[in-house]
Amino acid sequence: MSLNMVAGLVWGAGVVGWYVIRFPHALRAKRMAVERAPGRALELVLLVISFTGLFTVPFAWVMLGWPRAANYAASPWLIAAGALVFAGSLRLFARTHRDLGKNWSVTLEVRTQHRLVTEGVYARVRHPMYAAFWLWALAQALILPNTVAGLAGLVGFGTLYFVRVGREERMMREKFGDEYQAYTTRTGRVIPRFRA
Repeated sequence: MSLNMVAGLVWGAGVVGWYVIRFPHALRAKRMAVERAPGRALELVLLVISFTGLFTVPFAWVMLGWPRAANYAASPWLIAAGALVFAGSLRLFARTHRDLGKNWSVTLEVRTQHRLVTEGVYARVRHPMYAAFWLWALAQALILPNTVAGLAGLVGFGTLYFVRVGREERMMREKFGDEYQAYTTRTGRVIPRFRA
């Protein structure tokens, strides 16, 4: 088995893990009443861009070898490091879903009876799910020996993150006011903040 095939299998296993974690939460989210959902069209565009970078482009490389011109020699050490980063990403991803419970949604939405989650992994980080996706994108760059497919996740998810995170924080300030403002002073956005 070639190292490129191993890289594709490792990346594919991570994507399957992501889907297994997300699926039950996505089903539940569809049944939850939404109070407010700003910018639906923009949200759809951002999700398509992120999905393209984290799934479509790398899937094209894994299945078709495209784009061949961007290939470089695979490294077992980089693949192994990427697998570890992806495993950490999935662990954090599962934890964020568990801690958010009924408050999670795939797009920017305020749920009916939405509450501000500040415990569990959210005690130190406001957006740990975004941190999990950054780790996925980094893992993809390490695992896939193709410049385009490897870096597509950083570009695709990065676009979603940089456009969405400020909008999400404004929405949370509007919903939770001073409670959310106080929360921002004791937490990091995607990197944990520890008190001295």
